[in-house]
Amino acid sequence: MGGPRRETIRESGAVYAASLRRGRPAPSPHLGFERALRHSVAVPGKSPIGLGSRSAARCRRWTHGRQSPPESGLLNRFVKLLTPKMRALTPAEVLFDGETPPALLPVCDHYAGSEKLMLKSLALQGELGPVFDVTLDCEDGAAVGHEAEHAELVASLIGGEHDRFGRVGIRIHDFQHPHWRDDVRLVLRAAKRAPAYITLPKIRSVADAAEMCAFIEATRREFGIEKPVPTQLLIETHGALAEVFRLASLPTVEALSFGLMDFVSAHGGAIPDAGMRSPGQFDHPLVRRAKLEIAAACHAYGRVPSHNVTTEIRDMSVVAADCARARDEFGYTRMWSIHPAQVPVIVAAFAPRDEAIATAAAILLQAQAAQWGPTRYGDTLHDRASYRYYWSVLRRARATGRPLPPETAPLFGPASSKETP
Repeated sequence: MGGPRRETIRESGAVYAASLRRGRPAPSPHLGFERALRHSVAVPGKSPIGLGSRSAARCRRWTHGRQSPPESGLLNRFVKLLTPKMRALTPAEVLFDGETPPALLPVCDHYAGSEKLMLKSLALQGELGPVFDVTLDCEDGAAVGHEAEHAELVASLIGGEHDRFGRVGIRIHDFQHPHWRDDVRLVLRAAKRAPAYITLPKIRSVADAAEMCAFIEATRREFGIEKPVPTQLLIETHGALAEVFRLASLPTVEALSFGLMDFVSAHGGAIPDAGMRSPGQFDHPLVRRAKLEIAAACHAYGRVPSHNVTTEIRDMSVVAADCARARDEFGYTRMWSIHPAQVPVIVAAFAPRDEAIATAAAILLQAQAAQWGPTRYGDTLHDRASYRYYWSVLRRARATGRPLPPETAPLFGPASSKETP
């Protein structure tokens, strides 16, 4: 085939590839392949290259991956010219329309207040891995009058030899306490690295929370900390619940936690003490409403809803049952722990099951092969709405340490082995 004719073929392929680079749908065969292959490639002064309907149909089957092309020949050259090489896109690139995917945190938040319990908790994290967070408590853990010493102890552990994964956060004093600013300054100045997050307790209004967040941001800049420090808000007052959606919208907030005990106590006996434990904590209308409002606000703004503690520390079946109700009925994806024995139970309860992981992997790999267009899995049709759900399943599986099929690695991108989901 002569030079001018080959150049014309290349131009047809360039038009086809350029449309894909601009993010437009690929031209139909009638605009590209039919014109170039079936009707001919017109070259001035030359006879047209006649490619009949059978040849054109074979070419379309090859370019759509339904049949392998021959090793050589005119049609194979057409296929190579007109079929662009496209990288497989990941779920994070295509499923969220340019928005940031919802936050994902370890499913368990374990609290420790004394030095002994802090070290024990960090040792457990070193054993199990970063499938749960450790929160070092400057609020309830500090003795009155010794707040500064306690904050310095906390700072010495963050980024130290016992902090292996960078998943250690702190809880500071509340807005009304005179030491909350000192907690922030002492820890951010003395710790070897910034805490994974700072939990703000007893929030009463958006104004209070915004002021605390702004102070944390200003302090981290003052001390040259490169990245913003995320905050987690504890919803346990009437004021916080009334403004829970606005609280969830604050820029540095990554999670809202429910403080069951303080919330029940704030009702002055209107909620019986049975509301502080199961099944009352799930069934009493006022408590149930609070939990649902918090979860709804979190999901509306891509934050993580974190469920309150279970006070049972002996019967782990109670803990597992509470996890199941919080997860399935209220939409919580994280839960507090106050005893080391609760940690593996919570992690297991919030982890996806093997069959759910296998289904999610099969559907997403099929979707990726179809460039995220609609697909059919079994007798069910799927599109991007359901893909987002199954992507959350794989992200949660990875965050809880569940084994994933090796073929799912491309879904997380080329650096998936080094990144958290």
